[in-house]
Amino acid sequence: MAETVRVVRKTTRYHWPDVQLNFWLIVFLAASATTLGVFAYFITVQQQMSLNSPWYMPFWVATGSLGILFVVLIIYLVSTRQLIPGIVILGSFILFVLFLTGLVKISIELFGPQGSVSTNCALIDPPPREPSEASLAYLQNLNVCEFDNKIKQSRVGHPF
Repeated sequence: MAETVRVVRKTTRYHWPDVQLNFWLIVFLAASATTLGVFAYFITVQQQMSLNSPWYMPFWVATGSLGILFVVLIIYLVSTRQLIPGIVILGSFILFVLFLTGLVKISIELFGPQGSVSTNCALIDPPPREPSEASLAYLQNLNVCEFDNKIKQSRVGHPF
């Protein structure tokens, strides 16, 4: 007589706290969507002005897209109750490294030795008086330079 062997497969199901998971997903989705939208707009403006986009703009678009895909994957896995902590930890770490890489590059571009925001504080003299693009550019430059000067003045006398 042949014996039949029955294999029972047991899957582990995790229960995730609803409030914390929903809050994390909303924050993650908002950050990814904002990053995607802002840098997609920057690329569009660069193309309209017939300028090349630096490598970090498509990098940020890809990072934002991966973040949104990661959130969709997590929502699917939660709905099927198959989300395991390793997926969340690994995906979050990868996206954190991508985010940090882009953040460092943007910081170097904005505040680094070449093309720093603070080196462009040559104000137009006399300021334009009519409503035009020149007036808008003057006001924007004035705001950036005033903020930069306040930071420099707050550092006077500090050893850092």
